[in-house]
Amino acid sequence: MTDDKTQPPVDQEVAKELDGVPEEMLDNSEANGDGVEDELARLREELETVKQEALYARAETQNVRRRLEKDIADARNYSATSFAREILSVSDNLARALSAIPADQREDEKMKNIVTGIEATNREIDKVFTNHGITRIAAMGLPLDPNQHQAMIEVPSADAEPGTVVQELQAGYMIKDRLLRPAMVAVAKKPD
Repeated sequence: MTDDKTQPPVDQEVAKELDGVPEEMLDNSEANGDGVEDELARLREELETVKQEALYARAETQNVRRRLEKDIADARNYSATSFAREILSVSDNLARALSAIPADQREDEKMKNIVTGIEATNREIDKVFTNHGITRIAAMGLPLDPNQHQAMIEVPSADAEPGTVVQELQAGYMIKDRLLRPAMVAVAKKPD
């Protein structure tokens, strides 16, 4: 005789659900009731931890993507910065060349052609600067702004308020919203 008659028949659906459950958990179900509840609580806690980690990972991924997009935009907007700094000296030299030609010599036919050529080149540089978002910083008559101006000397002046720019020694430039080169200026101070 077999013991099949002593064991109650097992529903096949229940058997499927119990498949894979450790044998020790099935043996004494009343005694292990607390163990199952503890295991269930531990699994719920672990699930919450995994959910939080997934949320943090998603947030970090979004932050990395935003930083990357900003870096790409900055690279596009400011890629010409070092080149522009070098070209500023060319622009400065053209301005110095124009200012070095005395007014009485500008009427001479040969000098007139040179002046016209230098002015045309200077206009072309200004056009290229404008196309790339490079603008000249206003300085004359404005209060000294340490974010845009670099004070080189103080000049006694009864006409201007102390701290006002009275002379521009070298033009300053911005590239979009960033400082490319500060304007080197002379600032008014009270006369002695």
